[in-house]
Amino acid sequence: MCLGIPGEILETHAGDLGLRMGTVRFGGAERLVCLEYVPEAGVGDYVIVHVGVAISKVSEEEAEEVFGYLREIQALSDLDDAERLGAVTRLHEGPAPLPSGGGAAPAA
Repeated sequence: MCLGIPGEILETHAGDLGLRMGTVRFGGAERLVCLEYVPEAGVGDYVIVHVGVAISKVSEEEAEEVFGYLREIQALSDLDDAERLGAVTRLHEGPAPLPSGGGAAPAA
């Protein structure tokens, strides 16, 4: 299985080996990417990148949809991390039990 991530092309240029290269932004990170397989893509376009190679051009809407899924995955990962550290309790576990004894009896 492979994973391609969408990114926005910020600039293009010829690489050292004569291949078409470009700087692509993935959220907050920018990476050098080979654009040789997407000759129709230019600055401002979105491409799907797999292991440093742009493999297809996508619309901004498609890219934003994938970014939304990635944010959800990150949020779930952050929640799992917090649970492992004991910072949160899963909803199905319910609240912690009250200490026994010394408490007031419930009103009738």
